Amino acid sequence: MNRSILVTGASSGIGAATARLFLDAGWAVGLMARRADALAAVAGGHPAAHVLPGDVTDPDAVTRVVADFARAAGRLDVLFNNAGVFVPAAPIDETSVEDWQHALSVNLTGMFLAARAAFGVMRAQGGGRIINNGSVSAHAPRPGAVSYTVTKHAITGLTRQLALDGRHLNIACGQIDIGNARTPLLEELDAAARAAGDAGVPMMSAEDAARAVLHMASLPEGTNVLNMTIMANAMPFVGRG
Repeated sequence: MNRSILVTGASSGIGAATARLFLDAGWAVGLMARRADALAAVAGGHPAAHVLPGDVTDPDAVTRVVADFARAAGRLDVLFNNAGVFVPAAPIDETSVEDWQHALSVNLTGMFLAARAAFGVMRAQGGGRIINNGSVSAHAPRPGAVSYTVTKHAITGLTRQLALDGRHLNIACGQIDIGNARTPLLEELDAAARAAGDAGVPMMSAEDAARAVLHMASLPEGTNVLNMTIMANAMPFVGRG
């Protein structure tokens, strides 16, 4: 039986790169995001791809997607808890409550819901692995990113709690903190920086991040990477304050 992974936020960026890499590696892959057409494009008709449209902020949709994929694949070996959003950059007094709540609903509640559903399936089947997509913002913020920074710090707490609560159930949980992978959003930031006369944004490929997820997911039972940071080497992260 092929190993199986469910990827949330699989329609673009790191999620899409990860889904494609795992398909190439012979895994059964569940692809979850809101846009069915974008998921189908990522899946590319691969026989081991399961297109599972759903909104991570909808508890019923998350429960349905996790259960449907576990049933179709035979089990759920890994959840890559990846879906997330950025909201417009602003100091806290200019950040709208709507943007704050949107970031919380996707970046925190959505990851809680996916982990909750996966944890239940993994407990029933005798084990599994959850990989949460944090960010280097879980360690050091960028200016004007209060909503994103707070949610990513919270993911570290979620990861540690799941690692603790899953320990006796053979459920491992780790966090990958990714810095500046080449995605459409980062390319927009890079273009804006260059247009303003600033240096470009140092980036690595999304496929590099996906390979790190594959490494974490492929570890033998009983072994876990609790935290991994992967980033473009030229990224001003260490000491950026």
